[in-house]
Amino acid sequence: MSEVMDYASRLTDRHSRKFETFSYLPRMTADQIRRQVEYIVSKGWNPAIEHSEPEEASGSYWYMWKLPMFGETNVDTILSEAQLCHNLNQNHHVRLVGYDNFKQSQGASMVIYRAPGFE
Repeated sequence: MSEVMDYASRLTDRHSRKFETFSYLPRMTADQIRRQVEYIVSKGWNPAIEHSEPEEASGSYWYMWKLPMFGETNVDTILSEAQLCHNLNQNHHVRLVGYDNFKQSQGASMVIYRAPGFE
């Protein structure tokens, strides 16, 4: 069995903070982000975009970018909203959320744009 290692993520080191599973991996490419949006749409989940200042991102409150995109299935529309949120909030982290209507919870949540200096 392999040895389990501690990931050096500390509140005192703002560049080491992690927010969700994918943040432990290298930054997603545009194609990987597209595939995540396609997955959310294929599950019938409602996509939403949220953003937050990096120093506040470890809290549970993120700003909602517009309303969730109830019933939206056009991947390009979802991606363009995420890009617009990022363009207008360049110093914020931006995350994509997929809300599951049936379980009434988030089925997916991932940071797709990181603030400058947090790549």
